[in-house]
Amino acid sequence: MKRRSILRVGGAAVALGAGIPLGARLLAPAQPGRLLRSTAPAPPRFRTPLPIPPVLSPVRVDASTDHYEITQRPALLEILPGLRTAAWTYGGSFPGPTIVSHSGRRTVVRHRNELPYPVVVHLHGGHTPAASDGYPMDMVMPRMPGMDHARDYEYPMNQRAATLWYHDHSMGRTGGNVWRGLAGFHLVRDDEEEALPLPTGDRDIPLMITDRSFGEDGSMAYPDMHDGFMNGVLGDVILVNGAPWPVLRVDPVRYRLRLLNASNARRYRLRLDPQPSGGGALVQIGSDGGLLERPVAHDVLEVAPAERFDVVVDFGRYRPGTRVRLVNTLGDGGAGDVMRFDVLGGAMKDESVVPARLSDGVPRLDPGRAARTRTFLFSQSRDGNWTINDQSYRPGRALARPRLGEVEIWRFITDFHHPVHVHLDPFQVLSRNTGGPGAYDAGWKDTVDVRPSEAIAVATRFTDYAGSYLLHCHNLEHEDMAMMADFVTA
Repeated sequence: MKRRSILRVGGAAVALGAGIPLGARLLAPAQPGRLLRSTAPAPPRFRTPLPIPPVLSPVRVDASTDHYEITQRPALLEILPGLRTAAWTYGGSFPGPTIVSHSGRRTVVRHRNELPYPVVVHLHGGHTPAASDGYPMDMVMPRMPGMDHARDYEYPMNQRAATLWYHDHSMGRTGGNVWRGLAGFHLVRDDEEEALPLPTGDRDIPLMITDRSFGEDGSMAYPDMHDGFMNGVLGDVILVNGAPWPVLRVDPVRYRLRLLNASNARRYRLRLDPQPSGGGALVQIGSDGGLLERPVAHDVLEVAPAERFDVVVDFGRYRPGTRVRLVNTLGDGGAGDVMRFDVLGGAMKDESVVPARLSDGVPRLDPGRAARTRTFLFSQSRDGNWTINDQSYRPGRALARPRLGEVEIWRFITDFHHPVHVHLDPFQVLSRNTGGPGAYDAGWKDTVDVRPSEAIAVATRFTDYAGSYLLHCHNLEHEDMAMMADFVTA
């Protein structure tokens, strides 16, 4: 690293040693990014029923593998009432169809590209061989004479049950491609989770939360980065599963809500309004990498881009007829509302339970056995680019070469707000500044929200697959402006 960065990291180390909270040393807004205002009128809130993305059926099943096909293509969608929005989609819908896999059973997804630009697919949270991980140069080209416009992505699914998602990962174009609609859920189930008495069926609901801005004609406007949006693009219309401020009618029973922040840059601080008597309405049962050891009750959840939180909400704690809003206390105006749950009346049988112990699948990675410690500084260069260790992304240049099976400590230090994502394997958060993990760091994580001038240490261990993988900021505008790095496992 350059001398100025060494000094910055050194200053962070001094602050940590002195017990000074680094977050207090730099005043920065809790919400990075710049608002892109819609010119289309905003629809009334809580009028649109919540859509549930359809589950994709395999085109072929054999002894070991489920085979799927998805065509990426343009589509006209009615997102705002009365307007048609041109979107880029997986299979004609936004979000794309949900894929459901079982741990240990191989999944192969063939993606065909009928869009006008090259695309790349990344299974976010997938424990995936490098050839199918979605490296930004492994492009699926558009349909052209003599050009293959399809690619098979092979997922062994040797991983725990978890809420994953798939999205575009094209070099320098991820932000715009995801904004236009290229995102969908991929759920992994396993025997351990299925044995638990958690809510299932139509009471197990994936919720993809995004923000978008719309032109007067209904188009999903996306700006030029050089117009002042390098810090992230924020929309003023909140979509859940592709619908603006939707409403869901719920029975007075427990529901499992799989919360995904699929926004480009917006962070959310979510809570239910009104809170039920006694608080703790959002009972977290899972994180990015699957079930927690034990449930954790929250009044609020802070969710950075790409993070997932599986929570159970007991709507039986509310009076029938109560209208429960899911609100975002980091947002103003329309960004302050997310969706609404309308609690129905009548006695309902609820056999679901949140067990006191959820999983034995969270063994602690021992930092005392770490083979080495690596430091990654996420910062902005003098010319305005976003960098890791003062280097803008260059494909093929590795900043780390971890050995498969070895525990390492990775330290992330920031000058700004960056949700840091690591491919291939999840990690465990060890500390924030001089303290332990934060309130939302439990379990296996693949994305961690690093606040301005903060130092976070995580324990990593990569397994099974050798090859080139990525470490990057999941503020998609930061990622597209070169805040990405290769690491190579061997």
